[in-house]
Amino acid sequence: MADIAAHLGVSRQLVSIVLRDMPGASSETRTRVMQAAHELGYRPHIGARTLRQAKSRHIGVAFAPAHATEPDIVAAIYPAAAEHGYQVVLSAQTPTRSTLQAVDELLGYRCAAVIILGTDLTDKELRALAKRVTVPVVVVGAGNRNAAFDVVRSAGDTGIELAVRHLVELGHRQISYVHGAAMPPGALRLEGYLRAVADAGLDSDVVTTTGGDFTEEAGANAGRQLLGRSVLPTAVVTGNDQQAVGLMFILARAGVAIPGQVSVTGFDDSRLASLSSVDLTTARQDPQQMGEAAVSAAVRRIDRPALRPSLSVVEPSLIVRSSAARHA
Repeated sequence: MADIAAHLGVSRQLVSIVLRDMPGASSETRTRVMQAAHELGYRPHIGARTLRQAKSRHIGVAFAPAHATEPDIVAAIYPAAAEHGYQVVLSAQTPTRSTLQAVDELLGYRCAAVIILGTDLTDKELRALAKRVTVPVVVVGAGNRNAAFDVVRSAGDTGIELAVRHLVELGHRQISYVHGAAMPPGALRLEGYLRAVADAGLDSDVVTTTGGDFTEEAGANAGRQLLGRSVLPTAVVTGNDQQAVGLMFILARAGVAIPGQVSVTGFDDSRLASLSSVDLTTARQDPQQMGEAAVSAAVRRIDRPALRPSLSVVEPSLIVRSSAARHA
Protein backbone atom coordinates (compact mmCIF):
# COMPACT_ATOMS: atom_id res chain seq x y z
CA MET A 1 0.00 0.00 0.00
CA ALA A 2 2.92 2.33 0.71
CA ASP A 3 4.28 1.68 -2.79
CA ILE A 4 0.92 2.47 -4.40
CA ALA A 5 0.53 5.62 -2.29
CA ALA A 6 4.03 6.85 -3.26
CA HIS A 7 3.40 6.01 -6.91
CA LEU A 8 0.21 8.11 -6.98
CA GLY A 9 1.22 10.80 -4.51
CA VAL A 10 -1.68 10.09 -2.15
CA SER A 11 -1.89 8.95 1.45
CA ARG A 12 -1.57 5.31 2.47
CA GLN A 13 -4.86 5.65 4.35
CA LEU A 14 -6.62 6.56 1.10
CA VAL A 15 -5.14 3.53 -0.65
CA SER A 16 -6.29 1.34 2.25
CA ILE A 17 -9.84 2.70 1.95
CA VAL A 18 -9.96 1.79 -1.75
CA LEU A 19 -8.42 -1.66 -1.42
CA ARG A 20 -10.78 -2.53 1.42
CA ASP A 21 -13.72 -1.16 -0.60
CA MET A 22 -14.67 1.24 2.18
CA PRO A 23 -16.50 4.59 1.71
CA GLY A 24 -14.48 7.81 1.57
CA ALA A 25 -12.87 7.85 -1.88
CA SER A 26 -14.16 9.22 -5.19
CA SER A 27 -14.77 6.94 -8.15
CA GLU A 28 -11.88 8.60 -9.99
CA THR A 29 -9.50 7.90 -7.09
CA ARG A 30 -10.69 4.31 -6.87
CA THR A 31 -9.98 3.79 -10.56
CA ARG A 32 -6.48 5.28 -10.22
CA VAL A 33 -5.64 3.19 -7.15
CA MET A 34 -6.87 -0.06 -8.67
CA GLN A 35 -5.02 0.58 -11.90
CA ALA A 36 -1.80 1.36 -9.99
CA ALA A 37 -2.28 -1.80 -7.90
CA HIS A 38 -2.55 -3.84 -11.08
CA GLU A 39 0.52 -2.21 -12.64
CA LEU A 40 2.63 -2.75 -9.51
CA GLY A 41 1.52 -6.38 -9.12
CA TYR A 42 -0.24 -5.87 -5.78
CA ARG A 43 -2.05 -8.86 -4.31
CA PRO A 44 -3.95 -8.78 -0.99
CA HIS A 45 -2.53 -10.95 1.82
CA ILE A 46 -5.43 -13.37 2.20
CA GLY A 47 -4.07 -14.87 5.43
CA ALA A 48 -3.79 -11.48 7.12
CA ARG A 49 -7.22 -10.46 5.88
CA THR A 50 -8.70 -13.68 7.27
CA LEU A 51 -7.22 -13.02 10.71
CA ARG A 52 -8.86 -9.57 10.80
CA GLN A 53 -12.29 -10.95 9.98
CA ALA A 54 -14.64 -11.70 12.86
CA LYS A 55 -16.24 -14.48 10.77
CA SER A 56 -14.40 -16.77 8.38
CA ARG A 57 -15.46 -16.55 4.73
CA HIS A 58 -13.69 -19.74 3.68
CA ILE A 59 -15.06 -23.24 3.03
CA GLY A 60 -12.48 -26.01 3.10
CA VAL A 61 -12.63 -28.95 0.68
CA ALA A 62 -10.70 -32.18 1.24
CA PHE A 63 -10.61 -34.24 -1.96
CA ALA A 64 -8.77 -37.16 -3.55
CA PRO A 65 -7.28 -36.24 -6.95
CA ALA A 66 -7.10 -39.94 -7.88
CA HIS A 67 -10.91 -40.14 -7.99
CA ALA A 68 -12.03 -39.37 -11.54
CA THR A 69 -15.21 -37.51 -10.54
CA GLU A 70 -13.96 -35.29 -7.72
CA PRO A 71 -12.28 -32.56 -9.82
CA ASP A 72 -15.65 -31.95 -11.52
CA ILE A 73 -17.39 -31.63 -8.15
CA VAL A 74 -14.67 -29.23 -6.95
CA ALA A 75 -15.19 -27.15 -10.10
CA ALA A 76 -18.89 -26.84 -9.21
CA ILE A 77 -18.13 -25.93 -5.59
CA TYR A 78 -16.19 -22.76 -6.50
CA PRO A 79 -19.05 -20.78 -8.13
CA ALA A 80 -21.58 -22.12 -5.61
CA ALA A 81 -19.40 -20.89 -2.71
CA ALA A 82 -18.80 -17.52 -4.40
CA GLU A 83 -22.55 -17.03 -4.76
CA HIS A 84 -22.81 -17.22 -0.96
CA GLY A 85 -19.80 -14.92 -0.45
CA TYR A 86 -17.29 -17.65 0.42
CA GLN A 87 -13.89 -18.57 -0.95
CA VAL A 88 -12.64 -22.15 -1.29
CA VAL A 89 -9.53 -23.69 0.26
CA LEU A 90 -8.44 -27.10 -1.09
CA SER A 91 -6.48 -29.84 0.66
CA ALA A 92 -5.64 -33.14 -1.06
CA GLN A 93 -5.99 -36.69 0.22
CA THR A 94 -3.27 -38.88 -1.31
CA PRO A 95 -1.67 -42.28 -0.61
CA THR A 96 0.76 -40.46 1.69
CA ARG A 97 -1.76 -38.01 3.16
CA SER A 98 -4.90 -39.04 5.04
CA THR A 99 -8.31 -37.42 5.25
CA LEU A 100 -7.55 -36.41 8.84
CA GLN A 101 -4.37 -34.60 7.77
CA ALA A 102 -6.22 -32.83 4.96
CA VAL A 103 -8.97 -31.68 7.33
CA ASP A 104 -6.50 -30.49 9.97
CA GLU A 105 -4.80 -28.34 7.33
CA LEU A 106 -8.15 -26.77 6.39
CA LEU A 107 -8.92 -26.00 10.02
CA GLY A 108 -5.55 -24.26 10.23
CA TYR A 109 -6.89 -21.81 7.65
CA ARG A 110 -9.89 -21.09 9.93
CA CYS A 111 -12.42 -22.54 7.48
CA ALA A 112 -16.02 -22.01 8.54
CA ALA A 113 -17.02 -25.48 7.27
CA VAL A 114 -15.33 -28.52 5.77
CA ILE A 115 -16.56 -30.53 2.77
CA ILE A 116 -15.02 -34.00 2.47
CA LEU A 117 -15.14 -35.73 -0.91
CA GLY A 118 -14.61 -39.45 -1.35
CA THR A 119 -13.14 -40.33 2.03
CA ASP A 120 -12.31 -43.89 3.08
CA LEU A 121 -13.11 -43.13 6.73
CA THR A 122 -15.77 -45.28 8.36
CA ASP A 123 -19.03 -43.83 9.64
CA LYS A 124 -17.72 -44.08 13.21
CA GLU A 125 -14.51 -42.27 12.27
CA LEU A 126 -16.45 -39.53 10.49
CA ARG A 127 -18.69 -39.01 13.52
CA ALA A 128 -15.63 -38.67 15.76
CA LEU A 129 -14.06 -36.22 13.31
CA ALA A 130 -17.22 -34.10 13.10
CA LYS A 131 -17.39 -33.93 16.89
CA ARG A 132 -13.74 -32.87 17.15
CA VAL A 133 -13.59 -30.12 14.52
CA THR A 134 -16.57 -28.06 15.88
CA VAL A 135 -17.41 -26.59 12.44
CA PRO A 136 -20.02 -28.05 10.05
CA VAL A 137 -18.81 -31.11 8.15
CA VAL A 138 -20.34 -32.23 4.84
CA VAL A 139 -19.46 -35.67 3.47
CA VAL A 140 -19.94 -36.13 -0.28
CA GLY A 141 -20.19 -39.57 -1.84
CA ALA A 142 -21.79 -41.97 0.63
CA GLY A 143 -23.69 -42.17 3.89
CA ASN A 144 -27.11 -41.77 5.46
CA ARG A 145 -28.69 -39.01 7.52
CA ASN A 146 -27.20 -38.73 10.99
CA ALA A 147 -26.78 -36.25 13.84
CA ALA A 148 -23.06 -35.57 13.31
CA PHE A 149 -22.50 -34.45 9.69
CA ASP A 150 -24.34 -33.58 6.49
CA VAL A 151 -24.34 -36.09 3.62
CA VAL A 152 -24.57 -35.46 -0.12
CA ARG A 153 -24.64 -38.53 -2.35
CA SER A 154 -26.16 -39.95 -5.48
CA ALA A 155 -28.83 -42.63 -5.45
CA GLY A 156 -26.23 -45.27 -6.30
CA ASP A 157 -28.66 -48.17 -6.17
CA THR A 158 -30.96 -46.44 -8.66
CA GLY A 159 -28.08 -45.74 -11.05
CA ILE A 160 -26.98 -49.38 -11.11
CA GLU A 161 -30.59 -50.50 -11.54
CA LEU A 162 -30.87 -48.27 -14.61
CA ALA A 163 -27.78 -49.92 -16.12
CA VAL A 164 -29.03 -53.46 -15.43
CA ARG A 165 -32.49 -52.73 -16.84
CA HIS A 166 -30.92 -51.27 -19.99
CA LEU A 167 -28.89 -54.45 -20.49
CA VAL A 168 -31.94 -56.63 -19.90
CA GLU A 169 -33.82 -54.64 -22.54
CA LEU A 170 -30.91 -55.35 -24.90
CA GLY A 171 -31.48 -59.08 -24.40
CA HIS A 172 -28.73 -59.89 -21.89
CA ARG A 173 -29.41 -62.67 -19.39
CA GLN A 174 -25.92 -63.25 -17.97
CA ILE A 175 -25.01 -59.96 -16.30
CA SER A 176 -22.06 -59.85 -13.89
CA TYR A 177 -21.33 -57.06 -11.42
CA VAL A 178 -17.91 -55.71 -10.37
CA HIS A 179 -18.16 -54.87 -6.68
CA GLY A 180 -15.64 -52.74 -4.81
CA ALA A 181 -16.30 -53.78 -1.23
CA ALA A 182 -14.09 -51.08 0.30
CA MET A 183 -15.50 -48.28 -1.89
CA PRO A 184 -17.74 -46.14 0.40
CA PRO A 185 -20.77 -46.15 -1.96
CA GLY A 186 -20.10 -49.77 -2.95
CA ALA A 187 -22.66 -51.42 -0.68
CA LEU A 188 -25.53 -49.25 -1.92
CA ARG A 189 -24.62 -49.84 -5.56
CA LEU A 190 -24.45 -53.58 -4.96
CA GLU A 191 -27.98 -53.43 -3.50
CA GLY A 192 -29.17 -51.87 -6.74
CA TYR A 193 -27.63 -54.66 -8.82
CA LEU A 194 -29.06 -57.46 -6.67
CA ARG A 195 -32.51 -55.89 -6.72
CA ALA A 196 -32.47 -55.33 -10.48
CA VAL A 197 -31.38 -58.86 -11.44
CA ALA A 198 -33.93 -60.34 -9.02
CA ASP A 199 -36.68 -58.20 -10.58
CA ALA A 200 -35.62 -59.47 -14.02
CA GLY A 201 -35.63 -63.09 -12.85
CA LEU A 202 -31.87 -63.48 -13.40
CA ASP A 203 -29.16 -65.10 -11.29
CA SER A 204 -26.71 -62.71 -9.63
CA ASP A 205 -22.98 -62.93 -10.36
CA VAL A 206 -20.83 -60.66 -8.19
CA VAL A 207 -17.11 -60.30 -8.86
CA THR A 208 -15.42 -58.70 -5.85
CA THR A 209 -12.31 -56.63 -6.61
CA THR A 210 -9.13 -56.45 -4.58
CA GLY A 211 -6.72 -53.55 -4.12
CA GLY A 212 -7.86 -49.98 -4.81
CA ASP A 213 -11.53 -50.76 -5.21
CA PHE A 214 -12.41 -47.64 -7.22
CA THR A 215 -9.42 -47.73 -9.59
CA GLU A 216 -8.70 -48.97 -13.09
CA GLU A 217 -6.52 -51.70 -11.58
CA ALA A 218 -9.51 -52.99 -9.61
CA GLY A 219 -11.42 -53.32 -12.87
CA ALA A 220 -8.44 -55.04 -14.47
CA ASN A 221 -8.38 -57.49 -11.57
CA ALA A 222 -12.06 -58.26 -12.16
CA GLY A 223 -11.35 -58.74 -15.86
CA ARG A 224 -8.66 -61.29 -15.12
CA GLN A 225 -11.08 -63.16 -12.85
CA LEU A 226 -13.67 -63.31 -15.65
CA LEU A 227 -11.09 -64.43 -18.22
CA GLY A 228 -10.24 -67.33 -15.91
CA ARG A 229 -13.73 -68.75 -16.36
CA SER A 230 -14.74 -71.21 -19.06
CA VAL A 231 -17.59 -68.94 -20.20
CA LEU A 232 -17.74 -65.16 -20.13
CA PRO A 233 -20.91 -63.25 -19.17
CA THR A 234 -22.55 -61.36 -22.01
CA ALA A 235 -22.55 -58.10 -19.99
CA VAL A 236 -20.73 -56.59 -17.02
CA VAL A 237 -21.95 -53.73 -14.82
CA THR A 238 -19.20 -52.00 -12.85
CA GLY A 239 -19.39 -49.88 -9.70
CA ASN A 240 -17.70 -46.88 -11.34
CA ASP A 241 -16.16 -45.69 -14.62
CA GLN A 242 -12.56 -46.30 -13.55
CA GLN A 243 -13.32 -49.96 -12.90
CA ALA A 244 -15.06 -50.16 -16.27
CA VAL A 245 -12.05 -48.76 -18.13
CA GLY A 246 -9.64 -51.18 -16.46
CA LEU A 247 -11.97 -54.08 -17.23
CA MET A 248 -12.35 -53.05 -20.88
CA PHE A 249 -8.59 -52.77 -21.42
CA ILE A 250 -7.93 -56.24 -19.99
CA LEU A 251 -10.72 -57.86 -22.03
CA ALA A 252 -9.60 -56.08 -25.21
CA ARG A 253 -6.00 -57.23 -24.73
CA ALA A 254 -7.31 -60.79 -24.49
CA GLY A 255 -9.12 -60.36 -27.82
CA VAL A 256 -12.62 -60.00 -26.36
CA ALA A 257 -14.75 -57.68 -28.50
CA ILE A 258 -16.63 -54.89 -26.68
CA PRO A 259 -19.58 -54.76 -27.10
CA GLY A 260 -19.61 -57.61 -29.63
CA GLN A 261 -18.92 -60.32 -27.05
CA VAL A 262 -19.27 -58.48 -23.74
CA SER A 263 -21.19 -55.26 -23.07
CA VAL A 264 -19.86 -53.02 -20.27
CA THR A 265 -21.43 -50.22 -18.22
CA GLY A 266 -20.03 -47.88 -15.56
CA PHE A 267 -21.16 -45.34 -12.99
CA ASP A 268 -20.32 -41.60 -12.66
CA ASP A 269 -20.10 -40.33 -16.26
CA SER A 270 -16.57 -39.10 -15.61
CA ARG A 271 -14.36 -37.64 -18.33
CA LEU A 272 -13.00 -41.13 -18.94
CA ALA A 273 -16.44 -42.34 -20.00
CA SER A 274 -16.78 -39.85 -22.85
CA LEU A 275 -13.37 -40.53 -24.40
CA SER A 276 -13.87 -41.75 -27.96
CA SER A 277 -11.70 -44.80 -27.25
CA VAL A 278 -13.96 -45.74 -24.31
CA ASP A 279 -17.46 -44.41 -25.19
CA LEU A 280 -18.90 -45.92 -22.03
CA THR A 281 -22.57 -46.39 -21.24
CA THR A 282 -22.81 -45.19 -17.65
CA ALA A 283 -25.05 -43.92 -14.86
CA ARG A 284 -24.40 -40.21 -14.48
CA GLN A 285 -24.28 -38.52 -11.06
CA ASP A 286 -24.42 -34.81 -11.82
CA PRO A 287 -21.28 -33.15 -10.36
CA GLN A 288 -22.90 -29.71 -10.63
CA GLN A 289 -25.78 -30.77 -8.40
CA MET A 290 -23.42 -32.55 -6.01
CA GLY A 291 -21.18 -29.49 -5.60
CA GLU A 292 -24.07 -27.06 -5.19
CA ALA A 293 -25.80 -29.33 -2.65
CA ALA A 294 -22.58 -29.63 -0.63
CA VAL A 295 -22.12 -25.87 -0.44
CA SER A 296 -25.79 -25.31 0.43
CA ALA A 297 -25.54 -27.82 3.27
CA ALA A 298 -22.37 -26.17 4.60
CA VAL A 299 -23.74 -22.62 4.45
CA ARG A 300 -27.05 -23.70 5.99
CA ARG A 301 -25.30 -24.90 9.13
CA ILE A 302 -22.75 -22.09 9.20
CA ASP A 303 -25.67 -19.67 9.43
CA ARG A 304 -27.72 -21.85 11.80
CA PRO A 305 -25.41 -24.23 13.71
CA ALA A 306 -28.24 -25.69 15.77
CA LEU A 307 -29.95 -27.21 12.72
CA ARG A 308 -29.83 -30.99 12.35
CA PRO A 309 -27.47 -32.19 9.60
CA SER A 310 -29.20 -32.95 6.32
CA LEU A 311 -29.16 -35.66 3.66
CA SER A 312 -29.24 -34.65 -0.03
CA VAL A 313 -29.65 -37.38 -2.64
CA VAL A 314 -28.95 -36.64 -6.31
CA GLU A 315 -30.86 -38.85 -8.73
CA PRO A 316 -28.72 -40.37 -11.50
CA SER A 317 -29.58 -40.75 -15.17
CA LEU A 318 -28.38 -43.29 -17.73
CA ILE A 319 -26.05 -42.06 -20.48
CA VAL A 320 -26.17 -44.52 -23.38
CA ARG A 321 -23.04 -44.94 -25.49
CA SER A 322 -21.54 -47.71 -27.63
CA SER A 323 -19.96 -49.94 -24.94
CA ALA A 324 -23.26 -51.79 -24.52
CA ALA A 325 -25.13 -53.37 -27.43
CA ARG A 326 -27.95 -55.81 -28.12
CA HIS A 327 -27.10 -59.41 -27.33
CA ALA A 328 -27.10 -61.52 -30.48
